Amino acid sequence: MSPALRKAVRNPDGAFEQALAKAEAAAGVSADIDRAFVDDYRDLMRRFAKVRDISFLGWTATVSELQMRMENRLRIKRLHAEHPEIAHQPIDRPIVVVGLPRTATTLAHKVIAAPEGNRAPMMWEFHHADRFDVDPKLREQRLKKARRVSAAVNVITPIWETIHPSTAETPEECVLALPHGLQWGTRFKLKGYREWLEQRDFVPDYQYLKEFLQVLQTGDRTRRWVLKSPFHLYNLGALLKVFPDAHILWTHRDPQTVMGSWCSLVETGTALCNRRYDTEEIGREWLSSLSWMVEQGRMSRLDIPKERMVDVSYHQLTADPHGQLPRIFERLGLQWSFKEQGNLDDVLARPGMRRNHEYSLARYGLDPDMVDAAFGDYTKLVASIR
Repeated sequence: MSPALRKAVRNPDGAFEQALAKAEAAAGVSADIDRAFVDDYRDLMRRFAKVRDISFLGWTATVSELQMRMENRLRIKRLHAEHPEIAHQPIDRPIVVVGLPRTATTLAHKVIAAPEGNRAPMMWEFHHADRFDVDPKLREQRLKKARRVSAAVNVITPIWETIHPSTAETPEECVLALPHGLQWGTRFKLKGYREWLEQRDFVPDYQYLKEFLQVLQTGDRTRRWVLKSPFHLYNLGALLKVFPDAHILWTHRDPQTVMGSWCSLVETGTALCNRRYDTEEIGREWLSSLSWMVEQGRMSRLDIPKERMVDVSYHQLTADPHGQLPRIFERLGLQWSFKEQGNLDDVLARPGMRRNHEYSLARYGLDPDMVDAAFGDYTKLVASIR
């Protein structure tokens, strides 16, 4: 596939125009409805085309995801334009699960999203965002398509089912509704991109996330949204400007363990998307990025009322989930019942929920002293609540 790849990356604007045309057709609206966003994504496509060792799979998968994101964005904007009342849908007291990657955020997210009065976006909804009361036949068609995509991912990368277990109909990270973020770094090294992110105003991105949730909620009963992503950590200020009554649940784990596990996950994505890569570069990049995320989150939390911050020890949560989660529910104003107990048992029984294997820092050019130096006194904070 090398000739096809070389041709594509030489003309990223051509590939972008093809993806945009498909997104416009599927969304039923011209890109003129959100031209600034579209131009922004054109620049992002150009960044991907400059990745020196990008693989054919990495390129095609990323172009496909950009198309999916543009389709959703244009559809959301069209629905809001056609039905201004959607903007009045209340998004009250959302629960936002944050924390470094590999800190049991997935466990917390899935259990907290399960009660009948709560709601999390499903994976398939990130592929085909629309109103809750959309035509049932169309909904089923989209579900089937998302199931095929999910199955294909597990065929291409069987280990993914253990690293990050998900299906088309399980709750997924809402970062998929945010156009920009460090998540792109799990595939590629994008020169200058993090510096660009550090200067970006993320409030409009979170405003779009709110519009996204309002569309999903239209035609459904109002429920309490449960959101999750490690990458909210460096954007808590912007998030709270859009969702001022949000409750933040922050899971904490020893950064030395986090770094090995996270670098291993990043290597999995990088190996798929690049023909060559450097494991030590992965270590350097993510030690800098994750310690920066924690620093940003700790600064932002100073402005969050204590009653809306819930700190959770990964070690306590995973050692005693049945004892810890009822307390977490109480802090969030939720009721714990036999039904929630059953939901927890189901989540714990899924593949990947109990990980016993840890990963080597040395493979990524790191050692404990380097991690301690990067994270400063955060390591002591984690130990104090362990």
